[in-house]
Amino acid sequence: MQPVAVRAGAALLLSAFLMSAQTTGLKIVVLEGQGAINNVRERRAKEPVVQVEDDGNVPVPEATVTFQLPDNGPSGIFGTGERMLTIVTDAKGQAVGRGLKPNQVVGRFGIRITVSYRGETASTTIFQTNAAPAGAAASSGGGSKKFLWIALVGGAAAGGLVAARGHGSSSQSVTVVPPGTVLVPNTPVFQPPH
Repeated sequence: MQPVAVRAGAALLLSAFLMSAQTTGLKIVVLEGQGAINNVRERRAKEPVVQVEDDGNVPVPEATVTFQLPDNGPSGIFGTGERMLTIVTDAKGQAVGRGLKPNQVVGRFGIRITVSYRGETASTTIFQTNAAPAGAAASSGGGSKKFLWIALVGGAAAGGLVAARGHGSSSQSVTVVPPGTVLVPNTPVFQPPH
């Protein structure tokens, strides 16, 4: 009788060990959204997509994933209208930050991702950039003037930089800036007299 009980206990112990081995070492694999450039003018952004895996690279369904956007500066909101979205991974271990829309502040920001599953946690950050395409009105956080860098010019302008400065109207002035000049957004560009 005792050998059967010992075998049953060993089987239960082995089963518990295998189950705990399957859930150790959670990791987050970023599938989409890393390095994305979001259009603030059209309020379009690349939704972050992650896959949660265990240490054996096996997808983990039913893990809780929280996407968190910054409270201020370049940021956005999810389809819920909030800066935080919590969902559960699907059968493939994947989660999507659905409905992401950028705010009007131009710049780089991080989407903090935290995963929890059976008492274990993992986290990572996906970095994206809010950008304003040519002619878009957006805030850089420092004033109301728009400043747009157009192109790097080769030999014809002696390696200068062509910059356009908007003044709130549809007309723009073009300035060739001498090599070695540092341009700072929202700072006037002074030209020598003609």
